[in-house]
Amino acid sequence: MAKYRKLGRTSSQRKALLRNQVTALLNNGKIVTTEAKAKEVQKIAEGLIALAIKEKDNFETVKVTAKVARKDKDGKRVKEVVDGKKKTVYDEVEKEIKKDMPSRLHARRQMLKVLYTVTEVPSTNAGKKKGTKEVDLVAKLFDEYGAKYADRKGGYTRIVKIGQRKGDGALEVLLELV
Repeated sequence: MAKYRKLGRTSSQRKALLRNQVTALLNNGKIVTTEAKAKEVQKIAEGLIALAIKEKDNFETVKVTAKVARKDKDGKRVKEVVDGKKKTVYDEVEKEIKKDMPSRLHARRQMLKVLYTVTEVPSTNAGKKKGTKEVDLVAKLFDEYGAKYADRKGGYTRIVKIGQRKGDGALEVLLELV
């Protein structure tokens, strides 16, 4: 008996499909797909959430001083003339950052092997690069889902049957986070 469903695809296509659907599920909270795909996606997503719960508090906060470019009211860098050349003016800023412990760093890299990068585009700038921002799904897993499901022992997703698809009659389901 096979350990996974082949979904009628080559291994590279199957891996890409599952990565895409897991990314969409964790970004949006729910997806509509076929039953076979949902069961495979569910396995992967539950593993990632369990990993996030296990490592959610495994970090230390560290104070760091960093040089940041000074900006004017328009958001452009301030430049001043030194020895006949224009140079950017920098300010030293003290920041607190989260430093991952080795096991959390390993968990982060395991998650990044599965998840694709997600770019969020505001509805006003549809089709344009300006105003887009990348969503850090790994941070979302650790911060949101790790805290949300901390007291839960498995069963982070739910499959709800919708009915048959009109085109090919495949059973469609709603896969959502509980």
